[in-house]
Amino acid sequence: MQDSRGAEAVEGWFPGLRRVPSPNFDARPAGIVIDLLVIHAISLPPRRYGGPWIEDLFLNRLDTAADPYFAGLAGLRVSAHFLVRRDGESLQFVSVADRAWHAGVSRFRGRSACNDFSIGIELEGCDEDAFTDAQYAALDTLTRRLLLACPGITPDSIVGHADIAPERRTDPGPCFDWRRYRIGLGLRG
Repeated sequence: MQDSRGAEAVEGWFPGLRRVPSPNFDARPAGIVIDLLVIHAISLPPRRYGGPWIEDLFLNRLDTAADPYFAGLAGLRVSAHFLVRRDGESLQFVSVADRAWHAGVSRFRGRSACNDFSIGIELEGCDEDAFTDAQYAALDTLTRRLLLACPGITPDSIVGHADIAPERRTDPGPCFDWRRYRIGLGLRG
């Protein structure tokens, strides 16, 4: 697997990203083709940015007493392959060769269990706040690398969490500018 600079993505880990291995992953089913990219949004607590809480959640070390909101997250085991912070910093939690636990109960084009065949990117944000220029730039770069590394992903298979779990999720939400993102990738708006 190669990234956009031709550098080898060692065992699914992309060079140049801060690597923060999460224990919340497992093996993908044998013979699976990665052909879905899911864009998410997360902020912990809601609408607060820049703290350690997202990393702590993905690493199973979230102090649930630190904020009343966190009580509802006790015992939750989740992860994503990547996180793009508000300042554009990109972190990788799970190898793209492995299954991260980001989609939950989900369905795409008649197939359930989207974690099996997808990559999950979390953007630090929420439904109520615009995403930053730095996030769009980092997301464009990361997406280009993923399109090269995972040729099964096509422009038509890049979706939001709300698209695969509409009964449960709204992210990345109405403030995510899909047109800007697609244009940044050189796709039709």
